[in-house]
Amino acid sequence: MPTDIAALRPGQNIKCTLTAAPRSHGATATVQRLMQMSPETKKGLRKAQHLRRQNMVVYNRGNRDWTKRARCGTQVRVEAGSTWTMPFTAQIAPDLRSVASVVSIEPA
Repeated sequence: MPTDIAALRPGQNIKCTLTAAPRSHGATATVQRLMQMSPETKKGLRKAQHLRRQNMVVYNRGNRDWTKRARCGTQVRVEAGSTWTMPFTAQIAPDLRSVASVVSIEPA
């Protein structure tokens, strides 16, 4: 059963489930940003960033070092039925309200 966002406490873990795919690009970006707050996803993003930094190609052009940065891979997929757990903070309450029509929120 979905919970009202005002009833959640900061620091409390919440379980979010995507009930439908967002229709607008902005809502999709918001949901993706919220999904990336999951501790497992954060760990994967940090590890990928570390590996990209280690394997960065540095070449010389005009006696100056230039770098070619690898593109960041996607760790999450915004699809109906996706579930993630993250800690709730007051700063993300407006984001959760803006996508409340497609995200079901409940205490973890």
